[in-house]
Amino acid sequence: MFQKIEMNSTELFHVLALLKVEGVGDIVAKKLINHCGSAADVFKLKSSFIKNIDGVGEVLLKNLKNNSVFEKAEKELKFIEAENINVLYYQNSNYPDKLKHCIDGPTLLFTAGNIDFQDRKLISIVGTREVTSYGTEFCKKLIEDLALFNPIIVSGFAYGVDIVAHKAAMDNNLQTIGVLAHGLNQIYPKVHKKYVAKMEENGGFLTEFWSNSNPDKENFVRRNRIVAGMSEATIVIESAEKGGSLITANLANDYSRDVFAVPGRVSDKFSQGCNDLIKTQRATLMTSAADLIYNLNWEMNSKPTKSVQKQLFVTLENDEQLIYDYLQKNGKQLVDVIALECNFPIFRISSILLNMELKGVIRPLPGKLFEAI
Repeated sequence: MFQKIEMNSTELFHVLALLKVEGVGDIVAKKLINHCGSAADVFKLKSSFIKNIDGVGEVLLKNLKNNSVFEKAEKELKFIEAENINVLYYQNSNYPDKLKHCIDGPTLLFTAGNIDFQDRKLISIVGTREVTSYGTEFCKKLIEDLALFNPIIVSGFAYGVDIVAHKAAMDNNLQTIGVLAHGLNQIYPKVHKKYVAKMEENGGFLTEFWSNSNPDKENFVRRNRIVAGMSEATIVIESAEKGGSLITANLANDYSRDVFAVPGRVSDKFSQGCNDLIKTQRATLMTSAADLIYNLNWEMNSKPTKSVQKQLFVTLENDEQLIYDYLQKNGKQLVDVIALECNFPIFRISSILLNMELKGVIRPLPGKLFEAI
């Protein structure tokens, strides 16, 4: 179904106009386009045809006749062309794949920078704007350890966890995308403007909002569905009992995405939200990158430019030596069997196996099997 790489200006003009019709949001817009064939046809076809579409009533039919939407579309189109903004349409191949399957996913996305979704893993990292030193260090270490798999790091370009994640991604030469709650004509918060140029070199910015949109409170909630929907998994680093990152986590669960949360002390204000997600089984406990890698069944060779080679002289910790000797003796084994036979809890075995992979002494096989090299 999704064949074209990009749309021409005439197609874009009519989609913009449709989105400005009162009573037309993303769900209704996509329904109309899918039934009529194109946004232009929505305006051209007779009312007798359109009114047969489920959810279309007399009020919407009347609003479709309001020609003022074309003036608004023309103004936005001029901005898009003047600023050389790239537009992603939900029916085109350059639109984020997982977001296509979200019923309320944006009809259009506007992007700036050098964003490439082709055959890439997308991970969202969210959390409090008042990140602690614990959250900062965990986030940096997490992204450093994930860098081997070359994921795209998605966040909201806000204070706190968001900007820590973006900066850590850039430090590890990873593509990173800031999903904005306003148009591409401005940057919010302004203090983060200093990061824009570097982010746009490898990644950039993405939004559904037009150039006349301001960073209003309700826009941040709408933005969160994009952060959750476009990613394979969402990681909550730190969160108070209530906060926007918990909304993102709940949306990710609604979209059947994996959600991870970093635990903290019960007395810590900015760990309460994460602890609650884990306690209510709305998130998987995360203590290291290994938890995500094994739960998502990522393979070590996902980033061929950093292939792991067995070192000539390897020093293994006692726990690692025990597992290595077991695999040498018994051949390839399931991770659960390794944990059972070597007497390790499953939450510990993941990080030990990851360290052994990085040392080049074992390798993962399909089906969560491992063997000694």
